[in-house]
Amino acid sequence: MNMFKFWGSQEQGDPRPQEVTTNSWYPPSVSSPSSSLPATPNSINSNTYSQRVGDRPHVSPAEAAGIIVYLKDKSVDELRKLLSDPEFYQRFLLSIDPVKTQNNVRDELRKETLQLARRNLEKDSQITELRNQCMIIRTSELASAEEKLNALTKRKAEILKCYSPGSLLHKLQESMNKMDEESETLHQQLLGKEIDIATFVQQYKKLRVNYHKRALTHLAATTSLVG
Repeated sequence: MNMFKFWGSQEQGDPRPQEVTTNSWYPPSVSSPSSSLPATPNSINSNTYSQRVGDRPHVSPAEAAGIIVYLKDKSVDELRKLLSDPEFYQRFLLSIDPVKTQNNVRDELRKETLQLARRNLEKDSQITELRNQCMIIRTSELASAEEKLNALTKRKAEILKCYSPGSLLHKLQESMNKMDEESETLHQQLLGKEIDIATFVQQYKKLRVNYHKRALTHLAATTSLVG
């Protein structure tokens, strides 16, 4: 039947039919307080329902055409009932294929969400156990590991300090001073005739050779650091 003819029908006293827009779910007679449809016993409820559904956002002509496909085979009484009976409208809405598809997708998402929630709850005991193990590690094994790390760090700092350029130069200087003292001791022993000349020359020569080696190394290192 012609939908515009039904929605535009008026009382005999009004020769002009109401104008229908294709950009709305319902004709103006639903959302307008001055509806031309005859009063029904459910007029109070239908007016409230009409105000509610009349606030729906407008749809495009293509969408409106898709809606009309589901309404074109309805009788006049069914169309009137759709406009006045919320429960009948709800049943009709749920019978539309796009609505069924959307509801099926929603139900599937809800089902998958519940399954994920159940799996998470099943793993709650494992999560608690792992959390307790982490706490034990943090309070016992971690403390021991940190203590060992601090000791190794301190040892590393001491080793680096011992082999730093300044420390090595200091050790070279101490070795040179010691050889100077040993050389002087040999000299005093020679003067006191505690050792013979052959022994003095042999030991003194060895001390002075080592002394000058260290002295040259010290000089080279100092020059390199200054440069």
